[in-house]
Amino acid sequence: MQKTRYVALPTLLAALALSNACVSKSKYQALEARLKETEGKLNQRSVEADQLQTSLKSESAKASDLSQKANTLEQKASTLEKKASTLEQKASSLEQTVSAVSKDKSMLQTSLNQVQTDNDKLRIALAELEKNKAETDKRVSEYQDLLKKFKSMIDSGRLRVRIIDGRMVVALNSDLLFRSGSSSLTTEGQKSVQEVAGLLQTLTDKSFQIEGHTDNVAISGGKFANNWELAAARAISVLKKMVDAGMPESRISAASYGESKPARANDTKEGRASNRRVEIVVIPDLSKLPGFEALNKLDEAPAAEGTKSSTSR
Repeated sequence: MQKTRYVALPTLLAALALSNACVSKSKYQALEARLKETEGKLNQRSVEADQLQTSLKSESAKASDLSQKANTLEQKASTLEKKASTLEQKASSLEQTVSAVSKDKSMLQTSLNQVQTDNDKLRIALAELEKNKAETDKRVSEYQDLLKKFKSMIDSGRLRVRIIDGRMVVALNSDLLFRSGSSSLTTEGQKSVQEVAGLLQTLTDKSFQIEGHTDNVAISGGKFANNWELAAARAISVLKKMVDAGMPESRISAASYGESKPARANDTKEGRASNRRVEIVVIPDLSKLPGFEALNKLDEAPAAEGTKSSTSR
């Protein structure tokens, strides 16, 4: 439309020139001035139109570029949405895994605590076993020492060293110590008991119990009413001789079992001879045995209760 307007200007000028004869000079000059002014404006508008056209092309190009960038961003956004969805699924899966791991951790912690408790119990048990082993080794060593001390008497057949019910026992045949039915030591019996007492005194941390035993042949007549009394009298005779030999009275005691604890069956002469015996028992230190502390606590509990009861009264 602007180009059409530019082509019409010469025609207008020609028309004005033809009509110059009829128009005054001043009017002509005024029209000419207006024409120049209009032409200048038209040129200005043409330049501005060209600039706008250039700007429009530039903006169109920018718009196209922005449109392409927008499409690219949309594609990226779509890709990011897919990635976000995938990440959400992974996060959900991880949360489930974390939850399962937490449960497993809790179970493992419980198991670990149990293992630690069991280990503590095992350490205590091991310490107790080591303590018991040390005590057992000590008792074995004591038994071996006892065998060495009495070797000559064992070899001569005057006594035997045995382990009976977990106790070390020095067993002397009553037939070598006493006459039949008597509780008085023979001369040979006194020498044997004196020798035994001297050897046992070297075990300074031990106490001893003398136990009298008989066979099952009933006593008829004499000073003793039964085998219990005979066994008791013989044990006391041995005790007195050992005290005379220097054994402290605080470390020695006497007991009678009569015929109640035979070493062998009484159905043979040899068996009955074996049952007529005096045994010197090495009394074990109960404080070294397992369970001693627990038993002590049980014994102390009633005493404590009794104290409370008497206080409350």
